[in-house]
Parts: sequence; C-alpha cells; structure tokens
Amino acid sequence: MVVCGDDGLAHRLAAELRGVYGEVVTLVVPPADRGPLRPAVGRARAASVALRDRVTAAVGRASGNGAGAAAAPATPPPAAPAERVLHEAQLTEAVLSEAGVERATALALVYDDDETNIRAALTARRLNPRVRLVLRLYNRRLGQHVEELLDQAAALAAGADGTDGGGSGPDASTTVLSDADTAAPALAASAVAGTSKVVQTDGLMLRAVERRPPLPGQVADPGLCTLALLSTTSSDPAGADGSESSGDQGPRLLPDAAAVRAATGRGTVVLEQVSFTAGPDLPTGRGVSGVPGFASLFSRRLRWSLAGMAACVLALAVALWVVTGVHPLGALYLTLLDLFAINDPAVGDSTGRQVLQLLSLLVGLLLLPVLLAAALEAFGTFRTTSGLRKPPRGLGGHVVLLGLGKIGTRVLTRLRELNIPVVCVESDPEARGLATARRLRVPVVLGDVTQEGVLEAAKIHRAHSLLAVTSADTTNLEAVLYARSVQPDLRVVLRLYDDDFATAVYRTLRAAHPHALTRSRSVSHLAAPAFAGAMLGRQILGAIPVERRVLLFAAVDVGGHPQLEGRTLAEAFRAGAWRVLALDTAARAGRREEPAAEEAAEDTRPSGLVWDLPDTYVLRGQDRVVLAATRRGLAELLGRHPRDGAART
Repeated sequence: MVVCGDDGLAHRLAAELRGVYGEVVTLVVPPADRGPLRPAVGRARAASVALRDRVTAAVGRASGNGAGAAAAPATPPPAAPAERVLHEAQLTEAVLSEAGVERATALALVYDDDETNIRAALTARRLNPRVRLVLRLYNRRLGQHVEELLDQAAALAAGADGTDGGGSGPDASTTVLSDADTAAPALAASAVAGTSKVVQTDGLMLRAVERRPPLPGQVADPGLCTLALLSTTSSDPAGADGSESSGDQGPRLLPDAAAVRAATGRGTVVLEQVSFTAGPDLPTGRGVSGVPGFASLFSRRLRWSLAGMAACVLALAVALWVVTGVHPLGALYLTLLDLFAINDPAVGDSTGRQVLQLLSLLVGLLLLPVLLAAALEAFGTFRTTSGLRKPPRGLGGHVVLLGLGKIGTRVLTRLRELNIPVVCVESDPEARGLATARRLRVPVVLGDVTQEGVLEAAKIHRAHSLLAVTSADTTNLEAVLYARSVQPDLRVVLRLYDDDFATAVYRTLRAAHPHALTRSRSVSHLAAPAFAGAMLGRQILGAIPVERRVLLFAAVDVGGHPQLEGRTLAEAFRAGAWRVLALDTAARAGRREEPAAEEAAEDTRPSGLVWDLPDTYVLRGQDRVVLAATRRGLAELLGRHPRDGAART
C-alpha cells in the first residue's frame, strides 16, 4: 500500500493500514521543514503539550474536581509506524516510481489540494493500470468525472495488454472520497442530537443513540440491536476516556446477548431507528434565493408604523362618514384626497368637516417620511439579498457553527438538510463556505471568534449547541471556553487534531462541566477508516464514533466469505468483530440477470434494504449485506489478516 499526503489524514491512514490491517505501507509526505506539520499522533507537539497542561490546570482549579483528571492523563499508544517513509516536496513520476507504485496493490492520494491528487492519479494509472486508486477530492462533481476517466483508462490499458479486461475489475477500481463528507454526518449529529450517531448514504440512514447506564441491579435495554457497551467510567467525569487503551473498562463494540445481560451499570449504544427523514428542499437558483419574501422587505417597527397609519386613515374615513353622511366609499375617497392635499378646502362646510380635513392633512404629513423609509428599506433589502444575512432578533435554540472552510461547509449543508437553524461565524471574508451560506440564506457573523462580542452577535447565550470546526485547535478551545462561561450547560463539539490534546481537553471540560455535553472529534480519525476500507476494495458506508473508538458500517458481498456464506445470521455474528444488520435485495436483483425459476419463486420480497431478518435466515452467495464491524473485524472478514507483529483486539 502507498499513501501520499501532506496532512494528518495521510499519517492516520498509514497507521490504520499498518496497525489494524497489517499491511506493508510506503508513506510519502513533504519534508518537515517545507510541508505543513501533521497533527501529532501518539506524541503531542511541545506547544500543544504546554497549552494542554495550562488548560488542564486552570480549568481543573476552577471546577474543583479536575485534579483527578489531570493526575492520570490518558495517552493513547504511539501509532504503528509505516514500513517506509519518503520525504518529498513534489509528487513527481520519479517519486511515485521510487515509492513502488508499479508493484503496489493500492495507492491513496490524500493531499489537501484536488489538482495535486488528480495529476498524481493520472500518472499512477499510466505507471500501473491495475493499481487500486483512492483519491481525496472536495469537488464531488469533478470527482465523479475523474473516477469514470480513470476506470476507463484502466479498462483500455488492460485490454491492450491482452488481459481480457481483468485490470478493470475490483483491483483496478477508482474510489473518490471526501474527508469532509465522511466526517460531516457525525459532527452534525453530535451537535444536534448530542449522543446520536448517524450514517447516511444513498437514502440509507442508520441512527444509533446512547442510553444512560441502568440503575444498580437492572439490565441495559438492548433495543432493536445493541451496537456497543459504553465504558464503565463513562459517567465519571475523571474516569477513563474510552479509547482502545482503556482495557476492560473501555467500550465494548458489538457485544453478544450474554455480555449485554451482564452489563450492569454500563450505558449502551443501540440501533433505535432505521429510516430516512429528509428536511425541506434547500432553496436553489436565483428565482428562489434572489427574491425575498414580502414580510422580509420591511422591519417590524416599520410594519407597525404602516399599520398605525392605515388605522388612522380608516378612522378618519369612518368619522367623515358619520359627520357628513356620505357613502362609506365616498368618505374614504375624500379622506385620501385630504390626506395627500389634493382636495379643495372645506370652506363653507360644517365645522366637523373642516376639523377632519385638517387632521387628514396632518396625517398626510406624518405619512410622507414613513413611505420614504419603506421605499429605502425595501430597496436596501433587495440590494443585500445576495449578501450575508444577520442573525434575526429573538433567535434561539440554534446551532452556532464556527468556521466555514471545507469541513464547516459540508456540516452547514448537512444541518440545513435536516432543517436545523444555524448561525455561522467566520473570520475570513473570502472563505469558501460563504457562498453556500448566502445561497442557503443562513445568517453569518463576520469576525474573529476570539474577539469580544462576536459570539454574542451569534446569540450564543440562547444557542442550543456550539460546533467549533475551524482549522486551529486553540481557536476552537478558546471559543468553547468562552461560550461555556456565558452558558455553562451549552452543548459543545470541538474539532481537534492532536490526540493527546483532545483527550486532555475532553476530560477536563467534562470534569469542569459534568452536566453539559462535550464531544471532541477529529476529522482524520473519522475519515481514515473509510479511506482504508476503500484501499482494500470494500465500500465503507460510514463510521460512528463510540467514545474514542470507531464502529464501521460496510456493504459486503456474501460470496467468497466463508464466515458469512451458507451460515445463518446467528452463526455469522462474531461478537466484537462484525454483525449483519440488513440485506440489500436491490443489489442482488441487479446482479441476477436471469434468475432460476425456483429462485424467482422463492425470493418475492420487494427490492431494497431488509432490516427485520430472522436469525435463522441463511446467507447465500449472491446476497449483499450491510454490516457493522470493528476495524480489526472488518480486516479479518475481508481476508486480509494482520501479519506477524500486528496486534489483535
């Protein structure tokens, strides 16, 4: 396996392949003095360590119960090193050859620049038409075209070699992924639902929810399907962090029925709902987002002023009708003429008529500035429709999103798809996500979140949760600490790169605010399993974080896997490794062009995903299933067993 990248995802992906799947990995990264510094995995940088210690001590003293958290820092074990590391500033053809692309099974190009990945993929496909390519591209539409182009090139090269198209099979497939798309559902779900985990893909929605530990003597409710048992110290603010190094006290993924029955005092992660519920369609096009509604043309104060002027005119018309006895419509007409000073003076008329005419003239004088203000405000509204909106008055229960970069844009889109109110905060007026916020008509506060008054402008004191996904760990932490000082029970989700730093921040904030929900997420930590699975030729539907561990959801063909084929669901279940959740009958029907008569008569269920399969259902070779698996369990199921020296769990 060859991994090429310039940030933390490359290092984490290499560690995933080497430590979990036992693959021989060649890692190509920029030199330390020229490329961006990667997030420390297993050892924090000196600045992060110093900042972590200061935060731990300061917040621990403020909370009064943080000493225990600071006294026993939970440091994850060092990531398994790659087999070979090349430090190259440019990914040229010579560098790819030196990395061994001609002999590689798979190549991952995870640079932060789309152009660099595409250029390297074209070169790699020419050097080795049979290599499996995994590209990290932010532009999804471009990614589809690139994927088709590279697959077509592989097929043509295989045909020219006389291999009968073998090179265009799974080994030469091209997979385009985005770390932003992979991590956005988990980040959005953590901010909105707190303990809920959601994986969505192609109309599929898997929703898991954490349930609190039962009372002493009670047994955790397994729900529809128990996916995990939380760590024994999950309710203890100074307890273990729930990582893979927590031992027996850590979370247990995919437990069997006996383990669930014996799990007293442990919370659970259960499959509570399996359905897809989309929010309202997002406004697109200039005809929708470019024309504001009538109510948004005028402010509330101006609308009340106009309503008051209309009431005065109506009252004058009624009074004229009573005094003069003219027809009501005629009285309204005469009142309007008096209002705009185009009626004849009421000379010789009754005193009441003359008084009403003077009052109408006075109301007309008051109406002129109101009409002018209405015209100017409506004109200004049309001019600023294409600009950024400000948070409306009285807004509450919303999500404050910090950062509109690559990750923040995807999270914003996901939140709006769920019809969740969002207020964004961005310091860069040229950020890529501002166009998306403008199109979705989402309020945006431009300013540095570390400056006083910026979070107040985003209505943080009335917000439901804070989602900090900027590219700077210290900025996210500072914003969260300030927001917690404003609203102590605020739900916060941080995007943190450094594992040691994230562990210290998570435990310290949990100790300082035991009644508030705190989550720390790493984009590379959530995305690496999906990229690793793609390099192994399998479709990873998504990943759900369980404390500091990850549970994967994958679509797998039963054929060729003796652990699944010919076995019942109960027999195919491997505790702590994998569990079949659903049967994809649509995929099976598409692969069977001419089914046998007895098979067609036997299989009468509608095409789609079937979730309520009995434990006695026998998996057949032509079936395709959706399963939940641990990383090591998926590695074993795919037939790529860890080599000597790779630990098992």
